[in-house]
Amino acid sequence: MQFPLPLRAACSLLAWFCLYKWFCHRYRHRSLEWSCRLVTLTHGILATCLSAYIGFIDGPWPLSHPGSPNTTLQVHGLCLSLGYFIFDLCWCVYFQTEGALMLAHHLVSIVGIAASLALGESAGDVNAVIFGSEITNPLLQARWFLKELGRYHTFAGDLVDFLFVVLFTGVRIGVGAWLMYCELASPRPRWYIKLGGVVMYVVSWVFMVSICRFARRKSISKYQAWRSRRGRELGWKTNGHLKGH
Repeated sequence: MQFPLPLRAACSLLAWFCLYKWFCHRYRHRSLEWSCRLVTLTHGILATCLSAYIGFIDGPWPLSHPGSPNTTLQVHGLCLSLGYFIFDLCWCVYFQTEGALMLAHHLVSIVGIAASLALGESAGDVNAVIFGSEITNPLLQARWFLKELGRYHTFAGDLVDFLFVVLFTGVRIGVGAWLMYCELASPRPRWYIKLGGVVMYVVSWVFMVSICRFARRKSISKYQAWRSRRGRELGWKTNGHLKGH
């Protein structure tokens, strides 16, 4: 027996809220954002693994079959993410922790998932977008946790930032452009599904501009620190021996 889609989405929302409350109880000595970030990390890992299995193994392949009818597993995956995005949007609005761009990203995600579920098609396309959006999310949360623990300015922090920039550029911008082309070139997806895909890709590019600025600042900072350290090392080696021959 299949439960109605609104009921499944409501159960997903309730499950994410209960997980959040458990995290709040388990880490009551931490901030509420700590618990919310743990929920976000959990969704990022689950959504990435599930969407990867759906897209790469279960099928159909979204790049060659855009606008295909929804499969049962695709619907389960979308309901899982729909509940999470509703929860996170409400949390961000209530605590006013995010800017307009992130709120717009969540809102477009909710509308796109709901439209695909209501139409009974294009879940593979939306699932591919979720994969591209969530694959970098665990790294983003790891960065925040490293900062909270005072370990961001270590090799682990540098590695997380490097992997995040590489994955974001390669998947959300590179593969995302390929997916958007296939979506727009195909006559099967509805025009508003195509519009949603374009909006999500534009949002990704806005994020990309900020990421490029961050990467440039960090690279310059690292280079300057290296030059300063190198200069001190050379000074220590030559101190008192400049005219030793």
